[in-house]
Amino acid sequence: MSKPKDWREEIAFVVDFMRELSRQTDPQTAAALYGTRLRQGGFVTSDGFLSVSRRDLQYPAYRITRSSTWKEAINPWLERHRLPVHTTGLLSEIVYSNDSVIIDDLPNRYTPDDPAAKYFQGMNFLQATPNFDDGEALNVSIILTRSPEGMPRDMIPMIIMQSNLWGRSVLNSVLRRELKSAYDALDHELKTVGNIQRSLLPISLPEIPGLEMAADYETSERAGGDYYDFFPLAHGRWGIFIADVSGHGIPAAVRMAITHAIAHTRPDTEVSPGGMLAYLNSILERRYIGQTGAFVTAFYAIYDSNTHRLSYSSAGHPPPRLARGEGVSELNCRGGLPLGIEALATYPECEIKLHSGDRLVFYTDGVSEAFDKNRALFGTDPIDAAALADHDARQILDRILADLKRHVGDAAVADDRTLLVIDVK
Repeated sequence: MSKPKDWREEIAFVVDFMRELSRQTDPQTAAALYGTRLRQGGFVTSDGFLSVSRRDLQYPAYRITRSSTWKEAINPWLERHRLPVHTTGLLSEIVYSNDSVIIDDLPNRYTPDDPAAKYFQGMNFLQATPNFDDGEALNVSIILTRSPEGMPRDMIPMIIMQSNLWGRSVLNSVLRRELKSAYDALDHELKTVGNIQRSLLPISLPEIPGLEMAADYETSERAGGDYYDFFPLAHGRWGIFIADVSGHGIPAAVRMAITHAIAHTRPDTEVSPGGMLAYLNSILERRYIGQTGAFVTAFYAIYDSNTHRLSYSSAGHPPPRLARGEGVSELNCRGGLPLGIEALATYPECEIKLHSGDRLVFYTDGVSEAFDKNRALFGTDPIDAAALADHDARQILDRILADLKRHVGDAAVADDRTLLVIDVK
């Protein structure tokens, strides 16, 4: 594109230039385009140019990052090791002056052994534009001309302003790319943590005589602190466990993994639900979360498939819903404190006999405390209504999830959510 001929063409040229520049995501490509279009537009007239940087260097060192004499452009962001670094000469004086520099007798200002002599050969005029970062001219753009007159001096203020605005734009582009790279790396790690966490959950639901089950688990972030599990015990008994670690994300996921590890060291025939919770609480409080302010709510039950009796204990966890006949109640045994708060806390136990047609719904507070756009809670009423429906466990679970989705709308998941529906046959 040739130089614009009048102000209309100049406006059109600049608009097209800015539009093209806005599409660039690679700073090296953008820099090449910027220089080319400035020269095409006649905004800068020169016979040569240099770019010099002292970023990450100590006085008097400087790095030459661009030159019109180079046959190959070197990417200063990706190939810094290929850029020449010097410690003497006129360029060192210029780059550490922290100011604009104009020289109209260039041959008299450097010696033959100056590292930049080869860039200055045949040039008589030098104009150096400082590019500031946090108040320091870490980069300098240099225009060279054969004519001692160089360029109109009244153009230089605009060149300095343009160059610094351009420099900020490039810096933002570089930072954005670095931020994306860091985010992608972090996101990959979070996905890995999430995958590890999910591997701690049951791969499939166990087949427990007399029970039909369905479960759903969703985290608010890549990883979360909800946890449910089953423990095969002796004589046809099964441990059923659900827990919710306070907080979200990686810290909650780590504490969830710790809870999982401790829980799997203990279940056996002799441990009652209250004893299991006391065991978990003691270790969590003394060794892991007692001084962090975190805690774990939990509900542990033991189901005897021979007698259909369910003994259970709670550590500050939302009580499961029990649908029986035409009504819904809750397994609300007087519970103890959440795990990890008081090392000597005790956990009372209760017991009920389950009957054919009974339905249990275990859940974490990410379900009951989910908000709609008006900050209204989902609550337990929709859970109870679904639990009374004449469907199987999977259909009941799907109905609760559908009602929950309608309730929250397009809002992001604010808390981890776990649902476990158990039908007694």
